Amino acid sequence: MRQKIQRGESEFISGIRELLIEARKSVVRQVNTTMLTTYYEIGRRIVEQEQQGKEDANYGEYILVRLSKSLSGSFGRGFSKRNLELMRQFYLTYRIAKSPISQSLSWTHYIRLIRISDPDERSFYEIEAAENNWSVRELNRQFDSALFQRLALSRDKDAVKQLATKGQIVEKPQDILKDPYVLEFTGLPELPQYSESKLEQRLIDELQSFLLESGKGFSFVGRQQRITIDEDHYFVDLVFYNRFLRSFVLVDLKIGQLKHQDLGQMQMYVHYYDRFVKLPDENKTIGIILCRDKKDALVEITLPDETNPIFASKYQTVLPNKEELKALIEKK
Repeated sequence: MRQKIQRGESEFISGIRELLIEARKSVVRQVNTTMLTTYYEIGRRIVEQEQQGKEDANYGEYILVRLSKSLSGSFGRGFSKRNLELMRQFYLTYRIAKSPISQSLSWTHYIRLIRISDPDERSFYEIEAAENNWSVRELNRQFDSALFQRLALSRDKDAVKQLATKGQIVEKPQDILKDPYVLEFTGLPELPQYSESKLEQRLIDELQSFLLESGKGFSFVGRQQRITIDEDHYFVDLVFYNRFLRSFVLVDLKIGQLKHQDLGQMQMYVHYYDRFVKLPDENKTIGIILCRDKKDALVEITLPDETNPIFASKYQTVLPNKEELKALIEKK
């Protein structure tokens, strides 16, 4: 009886705590929304005031200095001339885009977003940051790694437009792929001066970063997962599960150029998981080989069936050149 009472008290206290935590979150969201709305309105008024003195090229600078001095004296920090310029840019950016301002993102998120000149790319990062609860640090990392361009390379023009309006939608195995994968968080050099086991260990050490790089819906299952066939043992480097696709995702790491034997080995892993591991109501297993280099012709000849759920992608351990990726997209 006493245990029941204690359990009831524990649940009661836990419920009150959760209520207060949710209330605090709600207050934070409301404050954030009010602040964003206010900054947008300040930006609008600055633009309209500047337009009154547009014949004087120095009027805009003059009014910002006056406004900054007055607001800083009354409200303290946060109203420097630079911050007021950002509020003006915030208004101009979203007035032109005519897109709603997300209540899930902070002013610091928007300071980063308004610096992205391409509206489609900016919209993509805004959607992904809001849906995936990216911190500002993670938003910076994804932008610096050229996530938008890397996803766009594997999609047609209509699908690229969908990225800008809906973000990354995961409905089929191809939707989770990137080429290249960027693993700069491992701290490894670009040249293959390390072993596959060392690369694997670094990915495990930075598992959260690798899951974020992998994309939506991934959870870690295990490393060096053993497969036994006729008393011979084989080991899959990394095993994940994607909840959107309801599929196991097997990852094999190759530090050199992709060989046809690597593709054959992955086919064996995938067939094993399909026959002996996955449940009847789960979808086919997906295999991804991450390699330092690959020849597309070899992949196409070895895996000619478009329905084959095995893919090969390059990886690199330094941030990509965005301009080169944009040029590749334009050539498609």
